[in-house]
Amino acid sequence: MPGTSARNGPVNPPKGPPTLDGLQLPEGFSIEVYSAEVPNARSLALGAKGTVFVSNRTEDKVYALVDANGDHKVDRVHVVASGLDTPNGIAYRNGTLYIAEVARLLRIDGIDGKLSDPPKPQLVTDKLPKEKHHGWRYLRFGPDGLLYIPVGAPCNVCEREDAIFATIARMKPDGSNLEVFASGVRNSVGFDWHPQTKELWFTENGRDELGDDIPPDELGRAHKAGLHFGFPYCHAGKYLDPGFGKGKSCASFEPPAYALGAHVAALGMRFYTGKMFPERYRNAAIVAEHGSWNRSRKSGYRIMVARLDENRVSAYEPLVSGWLNEQTDTVSGRPVDVEVLDDGSLLISDDYRGAVYRLTYRG
Repeated sequence: MPGTSARNGPVNPPKGPPTLDGLQLPEGFSIEVYSAEVPNARSLALGAKGTVFVSNRTEDKVYALVDANGDHKVDRVHVVASGLDTPNGIAYRNGTLYIAEVARLLRIDGIDGKLSDPPKPQLVTDKLPKEKHHGWRYLRFGPDGLLYIPVGAPCNVCEREDAIFATIARMKPDGSNLEVFASGVRNSVGFDWHPQTKELWFTENGRDELGDDIPPDELGRAHKAGLHFGFPYCHAGKYLDPGFGKGKSCASFEPPAYALGAHVAALGMRFYTGKMFPERYRNAAIVAEHGSWNRSRKSGYRIMVARLDENRVSAYEPLVSGWLNEQTDTVSGRPVDVEVLDDGSLLISDDYRGAVYRLTYRG
């Protein structure tokens, strides 16, 4: 699987500024370009005073977007770290920016006052696996104060003796006590905790090479530690793997909370906790579908909303669509991550166009 055509990588990104023409939004919503100066914009993390940190995967930098006057437009873009190895994962807490490379976790202390002249990141740990396949990390602090980090399967589908692969792991902020929280997760590049139950929900990319329509990507719910979600033996709770499923039963594993479309490449997700959007969006999961790379007809390329009813997905519907022109099967953007700003608006990163968008509601 070539690096530039892999499920989460850009495919022939166009030149020129991003366009919002053709995007479809629910009534009352509008979208604008927040910044078009972040090549390969990937993970988002909200810092102090409205600063938004943005990672990337195909370059070696991490950026900070500054809205100095509070008008919800970016005034300055800073490079706060460079020379890194696939710095896809970022997290911010108490003035410190954490950056996850493939094999290392780094930190920059006191970053808020050093945006224009950042110090060299300090090593937290270099004990992460070095495998590049699904080696780009995602990073979030949980409500327990621990730092959660996925370790994807180093393959399309395989077994590995090392139990750290195909998991969502967690550690202390100093890099110690790395442990597996959830197993059988092929590759997650997005998760969040329900605002009320504090349970972990996550996106998972299903395996390739079984055709256009199976297996689906997944929205998972890990209501406790120690659950196994099936990979590589069972996919999406119902499809035994033709190579690794012999003698297994899907009933032995935790089923997905919801089966998404096959190959939609569901990545970043957040529970909506703001007050700008209508009440029906409160505590719903907002999911970025990055879009398929190996399907005969493309799928995904949109922002979706999963409405929950007592830990059950009662509806899954578009919030922003139109980056995929279904008539021509062409693409104008690939959403990666989402972040809720303090005013309740929603940021969306797009690695295809090197942009971050801001979604607002003025119904």
